[in-house]
This record gives sequence, structure tokens and C-alpha cells, in this order.
Amino acid sequence: MEGGLVASMFVIFTGGAVLATLALFARQALPVAYIALGLVAGPWGLAWVDDPALIGRIADIGILFLLFLLGLDMQPQDLLHLLGKATAVTLGSSLAFLGLGAGAALAFGLAAGEAAVVGAAFMFSSTIIGLKLMPTTTLHHRHTGELVIAVLLLQDLLAIAVLILLEGLGGGAAVLLRIGLGLPALAAAAFAMQRWVLLPLLRRFDTIQEYVFLLAIGWCLGGAELAALLGLSHEIGAFIAGVALASSPIALFIAERLKPLRDFFLVLFFFSLGAGYDLGLLPRALPLGLALALLAVAAKPLVFALLLRRIGEPRGRSREVGIRLGQMSEFALLISVAAAGGGALAPLSASALQLATLLSLVLSSYVIVLRYPSPIAVDDRLRRD
Repeated sequence: MEGGLVASMFVIFTGGAVLATLALFARQALPVAYIALGLVAGPWGLAWVDDPALIGRIADIGILFLLFLLGLDMQPQDLLHLLGKATAVTLGSSLAFLGLGAGAALAFGLAAGEAAVVGAAFMFSSTIIGLKLMPTTTLHHRHTGELVIAVLLLQDLLAIAVLILLEGLGGGAAVLLRIGLGLPALAAAAFAMQRWVLLPLLRRFDTIQEYVFLLAIGWCLGGAELAALLGLSHEIGAFIAGVALASSPIALFIAERLKPLRDFFLVLFFFSLGAGYDLGLLPRALPLGLALALLAVAAKPLVFALLLRRIGEPRGRSREVGIRLGQMSEFALLISVAAAGGGALAPLSASALQLATLLSLVLSSYVIVLRYPSPIAVDDRLRRD
């Protein structure tokens, strides 16, 4: 097992370095290279890495660190203000995307139940693409980033409800009650711990960098676990843990120290996306998958831009936020697995939904990197971090 894991890491990071080099020369986004490597080296390709599930579980930690770092960059009062503005945008866009996704599935001959699942999966945008390609430390883009994270956080809550419903863990009222009670309890616990435990410890030992690094990781993962105990997602817990610590005078130092760790796990995450796809179903899944991917990249930016304009955001910012959210989400992959396991989706339909997600991630990454500032832009004028 140990040798297999070391060999898998060698394939992922050495192969990733090679494909990333080619991607930069071809002016492509680096996540595209990692997904392509997963397709080639995963169990459905050359099978150099035969346990993508293990890699995927490890890679999920990268999402937690990503949201934790975004939380560190946001003041709680600003977040509450933005969530109020983003609620109308999130609910309105979710209804529109539910109808678009379900309509496309019906047009390709899926049954009504399967079309509803596809529409539900179509509602959400990618946390990884939306935030990984966002310059978080540039003041000029800070409000744009806050809008993106506010929409994604609310989508996260909706996605949890969808997953719980699909897995048969409770009805709609129970889901809403769990979220309504769990989220305030999580926020209260996080801010109480921050005030009475974390800040006193940081004030006393802030000169010991190793301790600060360890405490930050423990706090991030602790918030994630507490959220899970309250019936919420690990991602929400990590984000709220970051927001609670944002007022600390060394929040920026913590963010800088954790970025390399975040990037390590995100390489694994993108690889696991490609490695988990069954290439044997590709020919039959391609028509619906391609149609959904193109619909996401074309329609989602327009819908988001229109809704953001209606709440008073400038035209340029509305367009940028729409494009940054113009793809399907990692949650669509989770929904496809849960629905297929429960019999709500046929294997071919689940494969088409997964293909649509991967294609939309690739297409959206390409558009964002070419048009807007990002940490991995190939144009020096657009490279920000």
C-alpha cells in the first residue's frame, strides 16, 4: 500500500509537471492539465493509478483549505451584507438553471425523474474553479471575490439539501430545519472559540511560526468536523472557521503559510476528477454531456449577469462574476453518484452528467484564464495572486 501510494504520487506530480508545461505553452489553464492526466493515467486509461477513490478522499482536503483561506480574507460584517444581496441572485439563478438542465435532459429522451436530477445538478457552479482562479489578495478584485464566494456558499447549502434528499436521509422540511439550526450554531461556536481560545493563544505564541501553522490547520479541520456533526458540509465548516479568524492581526500571515498546502491538495483534486471517469461509456454519453456543458458555459454567465445587474452591480463586474460562475460544479459529480446508487439515475445518464461537469470545468477554465486576472494566467498582464 505504501509503495502504491508513493508510485501514485510520482505519477500525479511528475506527470502533472510535464502536462502543466505543455499546457502553459498551449496557453491552457493548469487544472485542464491535471484533469487530462487523470483521464490518461487513471483506471479507465493506462491504469498507472488504480485507486482514484483514495486520491479523491485525500484531495477533498484541498477544498477545505481553499474555503478556509477565502474566509480568512473576509470580514464577518461584509459577509453578512453580501449574503443578503446574493440570496436573490442564488435563488433566481438556481430556479433558472433547474429548468434549463431538466429541459435539456428531457429533450434528449430522459425520463422526468432523471431529468429532475440532472436539473438539480445543473444548478450549482464550481467552488474550485470559481475560487482557485480568483485573485484573492488584490484589492481591486476583492468585491468580485466576495460576490462569488457568497453565491457559492448559498449554493453549497442548497446542494447539501439535494444530496440529503437523494440519499433518503430526511424530507425537505427536515433538511431546511437542519440547515436553519446547524448554521447559526456553527457560527456561534466558531466565534466563541475564536474569542476565548484562539486569539489568546495566538497573542501569546505568535512568534513561534510552527505553532501558528499547526494551530491554523487544526482550527480549519476542527471547524469542518464540527460542521459535519451539526449536519452541514465540511466545506461550510472550513469557510466559517476562516471567517471567524479573519479579524486576527496575523490572518494574512496564516493565509500565506497555508497556500502551498492548499495547492498540493488541489492538484490531487483535479487529477481525481479525471481519474474517476469511466471512458467506456463515453461514446453514448457524449451527446447529452456535450450539450449540457455548452449550455452551462453559454447560459450561466448571462443569467448571473442579468440578476446581478438587477441588484445594482456594475455591468463589468456582473459580467465577470457570471463568467467565473459559468460552469457546473463538483457537487454535480456527487449528485450523480448518489442518484445512481439510489436508482434515480441510470448508469448512462450518470456518465453523461459527469462528462458534462468535466467538460464545463475545462471550457470555463479556458475562458477565465484568457479573459480575466487569475493566479495561473499565462499572460503576465493578467497574472494576479
